[in-house]
Amino acid sequence: MLKTSFLIIAISFSTLLQAQPSLTRDQQEIQQTVISFFESLSNRDSVSLKSYSTTDITLFEYGRVWTLDTLIRRVIKLNTATDFKRVNSLEFVNSSADKNTAWATYNLRSEITREGKQVSIHWLESVILVREKKKWRIKVLHSTMIKRT
Repeated sequence: MLKTSFLIIAISFSTLLQAQPSLTRDQQEIQQTVISFFESLSNRDSVSLKSYSTTDITLFEYGRVWTLDTLIRRVIKLNTATDFKRVNSLEFVNSSADKNTAWATYNLRSEITREGKQVSIHWLESVILVREKKKWRIKVLHSTMIKRT
């Protein structure tokens, strides 16, 4: 009985997802900014990373408050592994915008290879973005690790 009920809910949820309207231009730009931010991390490209962030970005990582300099130091500069590879997959839960402020929530899954070891990490994250010079930039990023294998 419980399995049948769950199956019906899952089918209804899938149908609901397919019936959602297409994304607005702002939603597309917001999501692309987040995707590009993580591509910059994967490419260890601090210049590009800065272009998707405000200068005063605040990151809440592992119960700590980080600045952009902290992120660059910990994730890019100290990461000297020659075999480093990071592949990200983002599944957006929602994204919305209001004039010059936007917010999005998403599941981030990353497959990271470093020094011959591979790890899979799943985070649930939320971002607040602001529009600067007609471009969305991440101002706040809050990350909650769901699973690490």
